Amino acid sequence: MYQLTDVRVLRQQRCILDIPQLNLPAGGLTVILGHNGSGKSTLLKLLNGQLAPDHGQVLLQGKPVSGYPARQLAQRLAYMPQQIPQPPQLRVRELVELGRFTWRGWLRRWAPDDLAQVERAMRDADIAPLAEHAVAALSGGERQRAWLAMLLAQGTPCLLLDEPSAALDLAHQYQLLALLRRQSQQYHCTVLAILHELNLALRFADRIIALRQGRIWFDGSPEQLLQHPQLHQLYSIELDILPRPGKHAVAVVA
Repeated sequence: MYQLTDVRVLRQQRCILDIPQLNLPAGGLTVILGHNGSGKSTLLKLLNGQLAPDHGQVLLQGKPVSGYPARQLAQRLAYMPQQIPQPPQLRVRELVELGRFTWRGWLRRWAPDDLAQVERAMRDADIAPLAEHAVAALSGGERQRAWLAMLLAQGTPCLLLDEPSAALDLAHQYQLLALLRRQSQQYHCTVLAILHELNLALRFADRIIALRQGRIWFDGSPEQLLQHPQLHQLYSIELDILPRPGKHAVAVVA
């Protein structure tokens, strides 16, 4: 789906992201890890067309991301930023319905499929009981789930999520990652999510890409990351890996 070649992003003559080669095929849940300032959000902005590289190219389905008109790009990917806007005077249902705009525009009448997509998205994001509530009155975690429902209603083959679990409680963090994994499996949706919680990535990701100082430090499966001899370098802290028979291993601070 995505191909990045010789990509560099500069800030004040300093290279903040340097990726010689990265391929992201369709399907699967890919988690992006890394310390603050490692280039995670910059990478996601390159993929969604918000940012153009200073060098190299970013291709989506063989075509430069910058070459897509806004509506065509919105039919191919849905993006949740790190800082979610708070739309004034919108109910949750109205916010989720905005996800269908890219397909029907302002003039096309609502079809049964549009309504079904909205209802399913609210159920999947566990926000349906709050459908008639004002978005502005929601807690941070509820607002996060409302925006996720809007992205699900958009019905794109690719989801890009910048720290989607940041405002969620522990239960909803695990529900969210389980939902994203189902989306990737049932609908062959490509999901790329930035996370800070290593154990969530180890449990749910198909692939983990770890950035360090603007470069790809690791790219592989959760099992391969657990076996990395320098895992402590990822966050500059000593970690112990605790095996659990019949369950996923967990990482704890040593």
